[in-house]
Amino acid sequence: MLDTVLKGCTVLDLTQNVAGPFATQILADFGAEVIKVERVGKGDDTRAWSPIGDDGRSATFSALNRNKQSICVDTSTPEGQDLLRRLAADCDILVHSLKPGSAEKAGLGADELRAANPKLVYCAISAFGQNGPLRSLPGYDPLIQAFGGIMSVTGHDGDEPVRAGVSIVDLGTGIWAALGVLAAMLNRTRTGEGCTVEASLLDTGIGWMSIVISSYLVSGQVQKRLGSGVAMAAPYEVYHCKDGYVFIAAGNDRLFGCVCRGLGCMHLTEDPRFADNPSRVANRAALKEALQQSTLAMNGEEIVSRLRAEGAPCSLINDVSQIVNDPQVDAVGLLETLPGTGGQVVGLPIRADGQRPHARSAPPDLGADTNRIISGLGLDEVQVSRLRDSGIIG
Repeated sequence: MLDTVLKGCTVLDLTQNVAGPFATQILADFGAEVIKVERVGKGDDTRAWSPIGDDGRSATFSALNRNKQSICVDTSTPEGQDLLRRLAADCDILVHSLKPGSAEKAGLGADELRAANPKLVYCAISAFGQNGPLRSLPGYDPLIQAFGGIMSVTGHDGDEPVRAGVSIVDLGTGIWAALGVLAAMLNRTRTGEGCTVEASLLDTGIGWMSIVISSYLVSGQVQKRLGSGVAMAAPYEVYHCKDGYVFIAAGNDRLFGCVCRGLGCMHLTEDPRFADNPSRVANRAALKEALQQSTLAMNGEEIVSRLRAEGAPCSLINDVSQIVNDPQVDAVGLLETLPGTGGQVVGLPIRADGQRPHARSAPPDLGADTNRIISGLGLDEVQVSRLRDSGIIG
């Protein structure tokens, strides 16, 4: 069902790197025809990011660009810009990650394109947003993690701030952009008109800080870095064990009892310092020391077995080699084989009626679809050849 949600819709994709391509891959997984516009001769930056697979494709590019077609157009030239305007006139959706103001200078702004195609859903992705004093600055995921406060609450107090180990801002922005486009498409079925959707790395970074910001506005206290812990509950963090680490989470008093029962330290439930969650949060260090007296006497597998038997949330700290071979990950079918390459990627993390969308095609070779798509604009072979010879397409 999910892979036909946008069937019959065409997306003009003027994005590169992570956030934009992730957004358009979601739309592609939902059945849209996505035309990825890339630089002549070079393509998306991520085509060159390490590691490179045996098929010659970058792992990052493969993770973000399945189910797409690729054309190469020099968007800095009037001829290239005209080609994109002609393509946009017949598209349902356009997504770009150009700097604010750049699309307008190229004649590819929302007002101009929507005047020619009122049904167009136009999505602009940027670093700091479309207005404000920082709108023109470049930005990457870790930069926004720093600017937006995420680094201030990540890592251990007293150590230097660290970025989250995955690109949560980039990927989150892609999700918000895709969600905005889907909402706009739903609205179009009611009104017959498109709209302009905006998403930014800054919006996403601040959005991920919503609970931290809300807590500050309520308490006036600036949250410190808590390592693997959280400010609002305890125990809720990583604990040392005999052979490594285990994560234990008890978000309420009942689960705290389950943890203590599983670890054989029920006496802690009688300690007034740990009587309820506010008390445990206030005495976090003492609680960790007390629980760790039990966890250090056992290996991780034993702890997980005992706590799961009591219904207490817990996990070993798996690395990626363990994740991809885990029977639970296999059972839900999250890893998907790309057609024609044999390579595997993570599929769309949503299922409907027990099914998730499947990869219809591997990430495209650079410019693989240029001739076919440009010819579809009514250009003959001579005109297409002239554009290619002059470097306007590739």
